[in-house]
Amino acid sequence: MANVELTSLAKLPTLSKLRKLELSDNVISRGLEVLAERCPNLTYLNLSGNKIKDLSTVEALQNLKNLKSLDLFNCDVTNLEDYRESVFELLQQITYLDGFDQEEGDEEDEEDEDEAGPPGEYEEDEDEDDAGSDLGEGEEEEEVGLSYLMKEEIQVGLSLFCYKT
Repeated sequence: MANVELTSLAKLPTLSKLRKLELSDNVISRGLEVLAERCPNLTYLNLSGNKIKDLSTVEALQNLKNLKSLDLFNCDVTNLEDYRESVFELLQQITYLDGFDQEEGDEEDEEDEDEAGPPGEYEEDEDEDDAGSDLGEGEEEEEVGLSYLMKEEIQVGLSLFCYKT
């Protein structure tokens, strides 16, 4: 429900199995206690770009016991002195605030990259490419680019394919 000019969550239905809720770029300024009542299993909540101005509004999220990631980016509350420390103290259940880890200060995306394996693990090795090549020594493999695809035979084939599907 992002960017739909929501001002209130009062009419939010009960969604007890909901884990992720996107409410970014609305005009929500208060009434977050409704989330704990109607969406008690939220683990991710994006409230970025709303009109949340003070920590007392955020305090209502204490009852979301499963909440791990909260995004308040571009909300006025982020301009408060010691904002990050205050929110982590107030909402001790969360691990990420605005995409940053409480402990390390790393972005969530960087952690995901680390889990995928070390950088360069899937880079192609030139020796491996040459080993399976049918080209003779001194011959170079021709790259297939847009100009190749624009050849008449290929273009006709693609047109027929697109027409049939």
